[in-house]
Amino acid sequence: MKKIATAAQIIAEKPFYLEQAEELHIAKTAYHNGLPILLKGPTGCGKTRFMQRLAWELTRPLITVSCHDDLSTSDLIGRFLIKGGEAVWMDGPLTKAVRTGAICYLDEIVEARKDTTVVIHPLADDRRELPIEKLGETLTAPPEFMLAISYNPGYQSVLKDLKQSTRQRFVSFEFNYPPPELEARIVREESGIEQPLAEKLVQMATMTRSLKDSGLQEGASTRLLIHAGKLIRSGIQPRTACKATITETLTDDHEMLAALEEITSSLF
Repeated sequence: MKKIATAAQIIAEKPFYLEQAEELHIAKTAYHNGLPILLKGPTGCGKTRFMQRLAWELTRPLITVSCHDDLSTSDLIGRFLIKGGEAVWMDGPLTKAVRTGAICYLDEIVEARKDTTVVIHPLADDRRELPIEKLGETLTAPPEFMLAISYNPGYQSVLKDLKQSTRQRFVSFEFNYPPPELEARIVREESGIEQPLAEKLVQMATMTRSLKDSGLQEGASTRLLIHAGKLIRSGIQPRTACKATITETLTDDHEMLAALEEITSSLF
């Protein structure tokens, strides 16, 4: 059994996030109306940072669960563990979030087992309830609790997609990579490099994204550009930094690696 990856945090400092289409305002309004939210978009485009900023704006703790194909209902709800010869109940992250009025963010929800997603249904409609069958108990979520889920439509398939019975419970947001001028600003702010260099990194990312479905599964994400910028700021040569953070990360195919090297050479 894989260990469930979770993180619970109080966001103390204001996370840097550039709003594009009133998504923060809409998400906060959804929260105050007891509505769950769904984020969809490619990897590294800002979904997690959005959730961190939202948690900061709402002054609520954020519990993040990284979903995987072995994620079970017990992983989310909780289970009995043997301690000192006794069976002791341990809350899972979803139960903890409901009990404490936190924001529970289920990242890449489609990676979880199908039967796992059903457990969120009563939490995601007007009941706002979490049945805990092993305890014979049903928790009612307090007003402070919020449920958020995300997935990458680029990776979805017939076997990995959200059913309409799940999707239609949520207020949905589509995320994508920001326009070049905004993305350059994000890379500059997050990595500490100068604007012209940030613009070149964004130009490189745009070129790699044009190769999606022509040899690459995904183009360079904003996250990778920030990684490259941080290496460059620390003294690594731009071409070397781009190779380590972008080129080698995106593909193992020798022909595609050569194509990405050409792109890097043309810019740096």
